[in-house]
Amino acid sequence: MTGLLEAIQLASSVVVPIPTGLPDLSSSSTSSPTSSSHHGGHSTHSCGGSSSSTGSTSFPTPTVVPVHPVYQEAGASGHRTLWIVFVLMLISTIIFAALAYRVPVQKRLFHIITTLIVLFATVSYFAMATGDGFSYALGTSRKSHDHGPDTVRHVYREVYWARYVDWSLTTPLLLLDLALLAGLSGANIIVIIVADLIMILTGLFAAYGQDNSQKWGYYTIACIAFLFIIYLLAVSGRREASARDSKTAAFYKSIAVYTVVIWTAYPIIWAVGDGARHISVDGEIIAYAILDILAKPVFGLWLLMTHERLPASNLHIDGAWANGFGKREGTLRLGDDEDA
Repeated sequence: MTGLLEAIQLASSVVVPIPTGLPDLSSSSTSSPTSSSHHGGHSTHSCGGSSSSTGSTSFPTPTVVPVHPVYQEAGASGHRTLWIVFVLMLISTIIFAALAYRVPVQKRLFHIITTLIVLFATVSYFAMATGDGFSYALGTSRKSHDHGPDTVRHVYREVYWARYVDWSLTTPLLLLDLALLAGLSGANIIVIIVADLIMILTGLFAAYGQDNSQKWGYYTIACIAFLFIIYLLAVSGRREASARDSKTAAFYKSIAVYTVVIWTAYPIIWAVGDGARHISVDGEIIAYAILDILAKPVFGLWLLMTHERLPASNLHIDGAWANGFGKREGTLRLGDDEDA
């Protein structure tokens, strides 16, 4: 028994040497020295959690690449044009106001309306010329590439909302001139002015449309309203004017056709300008400036000069219009004729 215990103690005291030079079995067969490094006992792996045997990392190819935004703004020629038109509108306002004082108050209705048209245009062009009355409308331009991702560019374009404010005030007055010249009924006058306001406001909404469906949808509504205005001028207006004397009827036909032709150019300029953005802001300003001069000062001067030579076209308004509401004549009285 004693000999057996001595044998066990001798076996436990023997140290078996461990051979060196064996491979590290703790390393994974899919890892490499370049895929991880030890810093303070921590391992840092490449992005994505895996790497190829050459140490390169693969990223997903983007489908859209944004580029720097573009700003479409008025240049020197555009600002110069705005100032020129402002001066012309101001001169027209002074001339038309002077012509109004040459006639009695009873016959001043056409003069007052026409003077207000160029006055509103004067204020509008002053606002645009001094750098007010506009804001940027955002548009997106996307370009496809055969061997790469699409590129998207944000385009910010100057839209002069002061121009739409001008049109919402001046175009109803222009139509009122034509309606009074033709002798349209009060109901038709209200309808044609409402159609005009719908046309202008939907044009403004279209200019700030965020996508094509919205933009061209509003544009379509505006064009429909414009066609209705043309119908009222060409059918109802011509019918009423032909019931008057031949000279007044002929003059109405001429100036109405002139107005329709000039106004038809506006939606065309809008379509290639604020709509499709195929022309620059300067080109748009110059085009609208020419149309505004033809549609307002030239129209007004033609109307007033011819109107003076056509006695049948004169509107003689007496009563409160000429004498004021404080006078007995023309005063609106309600319930004071007890003996009647």
